Amino acid sequence: MGIPLAQQLRIGAYILRQRLAGRKRYPLVLMLEPLFRCNLACAGCGKIDYPDPILNRRLSFEECMEAVEECGAPVVAIAGGEPLLHKEMPRIVEGCLARGKVVILCTNALLLEKQLDRFTPHPRLTLDIHLDGDREQHDWAVSQKGVYDRAVQALKAARARGFRVAINCTLFNNADPERMARFFDDVTAMGVDAIMVSPGYAYERAPDQAHFLNRRRTKELFRAIFARGRGRGWRFGNSPLFLDFLAGNQSYRCTPWGNPTRNVFGWQRPCYLIGEGYARSFRALMEETDWDSYGTGNYEKCADCMVHSGYEATAVMDAVKRPWKALWAALRGPRTAGPMAPEIPLEGQRPAEYVFSRHVEQALAEEQERQKRERERAAPQIAAE
Repeated sequence: MGIPLAQQLRIGAYILRQRLAGRKRYPLVLMLEPLFRCNLACAGCGKIDYPDPILNRRLSFEECMEAVEECGAPVVAIAGGEPLLHKEMPRIVEGCLARGKVVILCTNALLLEKQLDRFTPHPRLTLDIHLDGDREQHDWAVSQKGVYDRAVQALKAARARGFRVAINCTLFNNADPERMARFFDDVTAMGVDAIMVSPGYAYERAPDQAHFLNRRRTKELFRAIFARGRGRGWRFGNSPLFLDFLAGNQSYRCTPWGNPTRNVFGWQRPCYLIGEGYARSFRALMEETDWDSYGTGNYEKCADCMVHSGYEATAVMDAVKRPWKALWAALRGPRTAGPMAPEIPLEGQRPAEYVFSRHVEQALAEEQERQKRERERAAPQIAAE
């Protein structure tokens, strides 16, 4: 496994404390998005399609630390956008580490090599580099040539500096199992500490809607990849039961509150993948969200989702509840043949609501009002000068 034992024990102890306290819902990973701005425009991304006034917004260091403390999750995954575009990112990372958090800094690595001197290796810090396959696959996924080579160069530089390095690999429906196996061999030879995998999610505003996976195709693809991986030394950063779920062997329902998201809009409802409203506080998110109206079988937008941000928490909680089950999955690896676990029926799901634009319009109106107030405060000083 590519998950350090100390991290496993830290998260396991946290879950046991929550269970002993009788809490039904609690977070495992804070998805912190201090900005949406990115230096790439990936066709499968639904995070960058905003007007400039929103793309120019940033969460301050103080706002980030407030979110970390308010949420209380043991792991903070810093995403975006591209986090390294944020001028305070080294301070944000250090602030999370100082608060005892496991930190996963997600990056496309285009700026990483130049910024390595701004960060310090730490056993609880992982540089999570976005690589969706070999050179041709990855450059296709990010819609720009040459990105794979720059990311690999930064990965090797980070490893040489002593950083813990993982790759974050999102698979689409054009992924070829044999080719992905060779790619996992390549990054393993590069010395990555972990390979983190997930099927892509069909963001409603992503430019490319043709290459997302449905659930059946996801299971078949991962079975074919895992079958090729036996004995090849791949170190996955996902939990063994989540990998078994991807291979179609677990009938899990998603845990949307397990990975709550704090971004420039607020606390995103209901999850990292779907933005259908925002809460002003983490407590409001947890207490006022109608969680039962989301998830596969409940909501049309969730029908094909098998993404780590919804299901990893389910798998981890199952592992803490049934450690023998997780140990067996870790020892034998995902089962790649035989019948699959029953699928969640979709007959009762509610139809999708397309409300994204309303939230953008509200955010733009708030931004215009904020700028108006700033101009009004600055007017007397300008007049005096």
